[in-house]
Amino acid sequence: MHTGDLATIDAQGYCRIVGRVKDMLIRGGENVYPAEIEDFLLTHPDVAAVQVFGVPDEKYGEEVCAWIVLRAGHSLTEEALREFCRGRIAHYKIPRHVRFVTDMPLTATGKPQKFRMRERMIEELGPDSG
Repeated sequence: MHTGDLATIDAQGYCRIVGRVKDMLIRGGENVYPAEIEDFLLTHPDVAAVQVFGVPDEKYGEEVCAWIVLRAGHSLTEEALREFCRGRIAHYKIPRHVRFVTDMPLTATGKPQKFRMRERMIEELGPDSG
């Protein structure tokens, strides 16, 4: 059965979905699963919603980008978010590009449109932002 899901199986035989094949990005030869980073960033008390995706990078092929919606009344800086990540996730998974947004483009059924977010970031950064 082919679902497009990426999964791991642990020593006890439990299966854990870690992302989607089409969402995976490759940064400097490392496979990066956006869902894993999104799950981690959602543990930050100021983060209400997050979407992680790759943008082109001249040096690494792709670079990690995160769009973040903050909880009402909270504030956060890019550097504070990166500091939260340091030592807790691998360095290559820490978002290089962070944008704080009030909302994200969604489909009619409410699913995030990462391709639109990626297009907007490419316009902002240029196709080879590295």
